[in-house]
Amino acid sequence: MYKPRGIRNNNPGNIEDNGTAWRGRVGNDGRFVIFDRPENGIRALARTLKTYRNLHGLTTVRGIINRWAPPVENDTSAYVNHVAGALGVSPDTSLSEAETMDIVPLIIRHENGMQPYSAKMLNAGIQAA
Repeated sequence: MYKPRGIRNNNPGNIEDNGTAWRGRVGNDGRFVIFDRPENGIRALARTLKTYRNLHGLTTVRGIINRWAPPVENDTSAYVNHVAGALGVSPDTSLSEAETMDIVPLIIRHENGMQPYSAKMLNAGIQAA
């Protein structure tokens, strides 16, 4: 069965390798980090969203997704609308930290065309962040 790159790499957010010493990082595929387990890839995604919130002040779907998937190589407006619609909020609604973590499985689905992880696995990665 075909698995998208992010799923194969245990990096469902398709985090690019910029040298960060992520927990569970085992290498890269030339562009994206490869993690040892999906939980560590999910953790990295959640930690990145927390950094967006706490360091950069990004609390809206529009702000988060514009940074996550810049328009230079993405249809960012479609991505924003997908995530906001799935959350049932306006793209410019300020989200709580818990609501921000609700974006994790939506990024996974958008990046990979699927979200194959159980709630238990998602929660393990998010809690580890």
